[in-house]
Amino acid sequence: MKLFPTAAAIAVAAISFANIAVAQSLDDLLAGADAGAGERAFRQCKPCHTVESGGANRTGPNLYNALGRDVAAADFRYSKALQEFGGTWTVERLYAFLENPRKAIPGTKMTYRGLSDAKDRANMIAFLNQNSDAPQDFGSAGTESQAVEQEEDFGQLFIAPGVEETYYACTACHSEMIVAQQGKTRDGWDDLLDWMIEEQGMSELPSDERDIILDYLAEHYNIDRPNFPRN
Repeated sequence: MKLFPTAAAIAVAAISFANIAVAQSLDDLLAGADAGAGERAFRQCKPCHTVESGGANRTGPNLYNALGRDVAAADFRYSKALQEFGGTWTVERLYAFLENPRKAIPGTKMTYRGLSDAKDRANMIAFLNQNSDAPQDFGSAGTESQAVEQEEDFGQLFIAPGVEETYYACTACHSEMIVAQQGKTRDGWDDLLDWMIEEQGMSELPSDERDIILDYLAEHYNIDRPNFPRN
């Protein structure tokens, strides 16, 4: 008698082959990942996270030794969703989480929108991997920076001193258009930052960085909004 595989068996086999393909693709991405580019991508995470050894927790936990550690380590007050997710941060889990945190772990309090580009996610993982007591071996390029410095894209924001700090402080949670569409005095922007910290859970900015951002906003996004996008 000839035996035919059941539909369930076929589905399981298809999922297994898909998982193998994804794993192979991720291995290739990590083997060619650029930690230097990952460090630049991490700038958008800095308002909420530190990454150096011994760094303080902010709105989010310090990310030194992130790869391989418990998802909900004891030194930070994690959401119930992450506590229930449990386990450790494998490369595969972190890769999925960086793409869309709220899809990967429904109920997470993390408001980060995610990195849609697979190469960007691999680069950031390579950077995080460097910030560890025991970096993993990703292959030929995973721990070496090979990036050619490129002009950065700050979207709608006016290019001037302070744009980088402003862009990365704001776009971890918001579109830069939220900034570009407003117009406030320096005191008004200062009050808004206070409100974001006190009511919205934003981390305190270092005083020198806050001054740079306020100076930039006061000059380029004051009440007359000289750089408001008109198109």
